[in-house]
Amino acid sequence: MRQMMWLALAMSAGAAAQQAPAPAANPDAPVPVEAFAELPFMESPKLSPDGTHIAAKVAINGVQQLVVMPVFIGDEKPTAMALSDKIDVNWWRWVGTGWLAVGVGAQDKFEGYDIYVTRLIGVNAALTKANRIDWEHSGIRADDVLWSARDGSPRVLLSRQTGVQSIDQVYPEVVEADLSTGKTRRVVNGSTNVFDWYADGSGRVRMGYRYDDDRRRGQLLYRGADETLFRTIAVQRRDDEHNIPLPQIFTPDGNAIAIDDSDGYDAVYEVSLPDLKLGRKLYAAPGYDVDGVVSNHEHDGLAGVTLTDKYSRTAWLDPALKEFQDVADKAVGTRRAQIISWNADRTRFLIDIGSPSEAGMLYFWDTNADRMKRLAWNSQTLQGRLLSPVKTVRYAARDGTQIEALLTMPRHRLSARNLPAVIMPHGGPLARDSEGWDWWAQYLAEIGYVVIQPNYRGSAGYGTAFARMGRGEWGLKMQDDLNDALAWAAKEGIVDPKRVCMIGASYGGYAAMRAAQRDGALYRCAVSYAGVSDLAGMRSYDAQFLNGRALGDYWRARTPDFKAVSPRFGAEQFSVPILIVHGKADMRVPVKQSRQMADALKQAGKPYEYVEQPLGDHHFSRAADRLDFLKRMKAFLDRHNPA
Repeated sequence: MRQMMWLALAMSAGAAAQQAPAPAANPDAPVPVEAFAELPFMESPKLSPDGTHIAAKVAINGVQQLVVMPVFIGDEKPTAMALSDKIDVNWWRWVGTGWLAVGVGAQDKFEGYDIYVTRLIGVNAALTKANRIDWEHSGIRADDVLWSARDGSPRVLLSRQTGVQSIDQVYPEVVEADLSTGKTRRVVNGSTNVFDWYADGSGRVRMGYRYDDDRRRGQLLYRGADETLFRTIAVQRRDDEHNIPLPQIFTPDGNAIAIDDSDGYDAVYEVSLPDLKLGRKLYAAPGYDVDGVVSNHEHDGLAGVTLTDKYSRTAWLDPALKEFQDVADKAVGTRRAQIISWNADRTRFLIDIGSPSEAGMLYFWDTNADRMKRLAWNSQTLQGRLLSPVKTVRYAARDGTQIEALLTMPRHRLSARNLPAVIMPHGGPLARDSEGWDWWAQYLAEIGYVVIQPNYRGSAGYGTAFARMGRGEWGLKMQDDLNDALAWAAKEGIVDPKRVCMIGASYGGYAAMRAAQRDGALYRCAVSYAGVSDLAGMRSYDAQFLNGRALGDYWRARTPDFKAVSPRFGAEQFSVPILIVHGKADMRVPVKQSRQMADALKQAGKPYEYVEQPLGDHHFSRAADRLDFLKRMKAFLDRHNPA
């Protein structure tokens, strides 16, 4: 594999873009499409340990760049880190007040295959110096930071592959890296079939997960805080239905805190080590899975639990943080406040405030000064405008399964009945939609459509049994759940069943193709972005990656017959027009999936439109691609299902 020269860095000396006041808008005036295509002004802001600076991706001229800015703009100006447009900044975290660990990645070629290579850089807070962290001794994946120092020093633990010339180099080792010098020191050697390592709050590697892809067997390796050698403490075999409870936080008493689904839903438990016996249940969300845990400052205890019921939030168990959350909730009224970052002593916070009908804003809260200050609007154009209302509904599928869905009503037609509609299934499919700002759904509502987003069987977040209901049901019962959402909304008088299209991305794009193929009598048109058309093709694509056999098992569990539910092989059955859009730079679902679908429709003489975005990826990372897609989608809907 050639050296990754595409990762040349350049620091921008100029100031980053700042928000300027926008003129007040008439709340009843139509919102232009450009407002919905805007990237969020600030993405994933992280507050420095001393609470004086923010590191975030900031939208500058329609492209996101990593920016460091003072909390209060004065003589010091924001500074941006400029990279090649072929490089992704994937994540970043403060390590002390003076340095940032930044994970970057880019596409490359290896033995004829497209691969995605990741690297770690250490960047000083002024964005004037960047150190490559031992790139010359790194393989394909080299950006997995397990731990960062909290004593002010710029040290991290990095798990990274060391090359691609031998299989031993593929198994990641763990090194301690100094971000300020780029120097590394090995602390754990790579071990056969161990691809994931875990560290405790003191920076000691305590656990590794070994997976044998040939035997489909997992092993959990563990060592105590004062032990040198790792030993196997749990084994998971191919047919085991119950997952090993992986410790999330190692506690001072030698035990741990883990997430486990023994009661049918992911919940947080105390767990003893090394026997992994479950102890006291610390938190559960009735009817829903928890998403994750938030550790305390020392990373050896539980401060909160992240979850998504009707919307995403954090349930704080730390009394002080719970009190801060309660105060914030009272201050924002009907909006929702989510604490998203804080300083080291947890006296200064960044809080995202918004609602499903509002793009929202970012606030800074200094608890010592007892004040909250707005730092930025998420959308400079929309600012605090309230658009179409969103609520969670439930309906019964044809077999009686209860399905939760989001219902977005167009704000100018709230009292109207029998409206045109869009069924919009989420991607994944092991994912879900919840009440939050959704630029795509809000645009569809703005131009007059009811939008229904079903969390069909197989979606995440509703317990183990509900997720397993999706096994073998791609394009079958999972598709029926979408059609049953339409039947429910028509019965309620909300939508006109003769004026409905299906629109989605990724798995949602697959579902849109499948609707046009299988259920054309129910829909007037379909729109697919980055959709899967050939399940066997996706299985082959995934097989080139690590644990390809396990991924093959995953695909075989989606359906008993790949060809029968792959739209590509049923092109002659398409009975409604379809718009297919795909980004050429998509590494998750290769563009070949849409090209082959378009070719099959052309040969079958079926109505379709195919658009390929030269720089588009799987996640609409560029404002230009969002705008292009929204305009094309509206033009297509105007022809086939006008609002």
